[in-house]
Amino acid sequence: MIQSLTLKQLTELLSGNFLGRSEGILISRIAIDSRNILQPEVTAFVALKGAKFDGHQFIEEVYDQGVRCFLVTKEFKVPAGLKNKSAFIQVEDTLKSLQFLAAYQRGLFKGPLIGITGSNGKTIIKEWLGQVVAQKYSVAKSPKSYNSQVGVPLSIFGIEPTHQVAILEAGISRPNEMEKLYTMLKPQLGIFTNIGTAHEEGFDSLQHKLEEKAKLFKSCEFIIFRKEHVEIAKYLNKEFTDRRLISWSDKIGANITLTVKKESERAKILLMKPDLSVFTFSLPFTDEASLENVRHVITAALTLGLEPNEIQEGLSHLKSVDMRLTLKAGANQSLIIDDTYNNDLAGLRLALDFLATQRPKRRKVLIISDLLQVGDSKEVYSEVKQLLDHYAIDVLIGVGEQIDILTGTLNIEQRFFKDTSLLLQNIQPDDFNNDLILVTGARKFGFEAVVNRLQQRIHGTTLEINLNALTHNYNFYKTKLLPQTKVMVMVKAFAYGGGAAEIANHLQQLKADYLAVAYTDEGVSLREEGIKLPIIVLNPVQESFIHLQEYDLEPVVYSPSFFKELARFCSLQGVGMKIHLDLDTGMHRLGFEEGHIFELISLIKAHPKLHIASLYTHLAGADEEEHQDYSIDQLQKFLSMCREIGKNLEYQPLLHALNSAGIIRFPEYQMDMVRLGIGLYGVEVSGRYDNQLKPISTLKTTISQVKKLPKGKTIGYSRKGEMKEDGQIATIAIGYADGYDRRFSNGKGYVMIHGKKAPVIGNVCMDMTMVDVSNMEVKEGDEVIIYGPNISLKDLAERIGTIPYELLTNISSRVKRVYYLD
Repeated sequence: MIQSLTLKQLTELLSGNFLGRSEGILISRIAIDSRNILQPEVTAFVALKGAKFDGHQFIEEVYDQGVRCFLVTKEFKVPAGLKNKSAFIQVEDTLKSLQFLAAYQRGLFKGPLIGITGSNGKTIIKEWLGQVVAQKYSVAKSPKSYNSQVGVPLSIFGIEPTHQVAILEAGISRPNEMEKLYTMLKPQLGIFTNIGTAHEEGFDSLQHKLEEKAKLFKSCEFIIFRKEHVEIAKYLNKEFTDRRLISWSDKIGANITLTVKKESERAKILLMKPDLSVFTFSLPFTDEASLENVRHVITAALTLGLEPNEIQEGLSHLKSVDMRLTLKAGANQSLIIDDTYNNDLAGLRLALDFLATQRPKRRKVLIISDLLQVGDSKEVYSEVKQLLDHYAIDVLIGVGEQIDILTGTLNIEQRFFKDTSLLLQNIQPDDFNNDLILVTGARKFGFEAVVNRLQQRIHGTTLEINLNALTHNYNFYKTKLLPQTKVMVMVKAFAYGGGAAEIANHLQQLKADYLAVAYTDEGVSLREEGIKLPIIVLNPVQESFIHLQEYDLEPVVYSPSFFKELARFCSLQGVGMKIHLDLDTGMHRLGFEEGHIFELISLIKAHPKLHIASLYTHLAGADEEEHQDYSIDQLQKFLSMCREIGKNLEYQPLLHALNSAGIIRFPEYQMDMVRLGIGLYGVEVSGRYDNQLKPISTLKTTISQVKKLPKGKTIGYSRKGEMKEDGQIATIAIGYADGYDRRFSNGKGYVMIHGKKAPVIGNVCMDMTMVDVSNMEVKEGDEVIIYGPNISLKDLAERIGTIPYELLTNISSRVKRVYYLD
């Protein structure tokens, strides 16, 4: 929310030009997304413009939701039908106006604002610091990783009058961005987490990167940093006076000394106090990243005036948590959205928004704890009620002392429990069937136990799918296309192993134009999961014709005989059908050849109820330079065949030929549509843009057992593995039945444990694999990465003489899929 403004005040504040109706509108909310408008009568919709989107296109849709105030650019032509019904404020640049309004709202907040920047750790430090400071103050935080040019204004709008402290992130990806973030934030306390290399974020040098990030701290009273980060310390000491700098270190010599003592699965941090006494903080993790992050948190909390015992109370609820919104398989075909670290209104809005994008036909269940340290609880829970109404929650399960204030205010099924143990005593997985369950709560409530109770029990091995990375890859390919070019996305073979329904649903949110599956039953499953996009079936069979019709699926037709069979079916049923004609120009797999063209034209004329939705061909070697001429010949032959067919049609079907590699290598042949496959999943087969795609999948498992073995001992079936020296092996919970290829046996493959390579030793077994972990500190239960951002699928595929497609699609259905937004 923002401080309420009249239309006149808002127009003058933004130096805008006012058009339309002015009476009776008071603005207290800002929206940039048509999908999550909560109180339209007090909302101003800001029409942002980007490279591939334009918020002005959604103004009529937003008007239909009840919004009557719009911030638009001066060149936007106000629809005649809305001019006298709504207020339009015209400005030069809507993003700059959004940021200016945020800066104005920031100026109204009188409490301390903590600004966090750095290369890593911003979000986890913000979340942990928020949990610790909430022991004493009402805290506003950036939702998730809202730290960009748009995210920061939205974070500022989330600061309510009842908040006493604000903790916000600032992230930049190129020069000259931080100045804009600083103008909005102007923090009193700054935290500089760490610094990566210059090339990671598009800066000329490390010095340049430091200069840009440090702009956030220009007006800070205090700046927190780790003394061992030499480049940061050197720069800050040069640019800022000593009294403004608060350094911390393991060793004496910094402003605050925080020494780590590690135990088996816990750590202690010893604080040397001014009176030379020592306070000991106890923590439930030992990894270096978490220990650095938590010492930033302790230093910031001390600077804010919290006592060590108050800080420890907050730290006692911390875990090395995954700061992501994850979608997991629940028992009885339910889906669980795990948001168990979150506990504020901004985060709840995001989680509910994510829930709204999932399967529409499912019952929506919200399991939520008290919202802690929120100021005026009556006002806050009133907004919670509005959110539950807006997102059409069907079942509310509340936990805590305050949440039952909602009792009787909602006309839905409701259950309330005083604590998590009572909840766990009273719910079972069988209480839920094919539901969509959002679990969100404060750390102290330990809702991980709730998620564990409701999760489907499959297998310790997990395939994580990063939906943000998928979005990034989709948008990358969109930048290579003309605005009018459509995109068909391949979701066959269980979406290349990633889970067809979940990925198809996300693509539906991204407004893809078409989906493609291999077989009719895959298309039927997507329809049953609520997917409404057009779906093409690449390999239909005659027995599936009735399902094609019933589920509005569009078959590929690839031969005269198949055309006749489908035409006969449609004639008997008295129905029409959209079809796609596969033209064989050199792949020599399926498709009409040049010699079939005149027979095909006769069939098209004889059966007008079969509507030709598209004509397409497959390129045999688009990913390889050596086949350049062959690919061009195929494309020319395709266009020639299309012209011949087109002469006999009264309409123009879509034409498409390019796959992921073709989009990169032959953009001049993008025609009406392209087919995006392996590129969406993070593999750029032509090799030109490897660094610009993000892997969307991380396959991980755990160590089942560790064994110390002397030199000469053999390992596994057929005694294929042998210890060359004294050492140790780890047995990990993945085998060829999970899709881990047996060709990785005997050193061909490797995995990553704690950032180090561990080669496979011996043969890959059905359910297990052994890896050499000599000279590594590992234990049972440690995480093992099979592939992901730091283990290239291309590299793994080359090691065993195959292609990334095979590795992706071989992952067994018994491997649990988890989907997340980071």
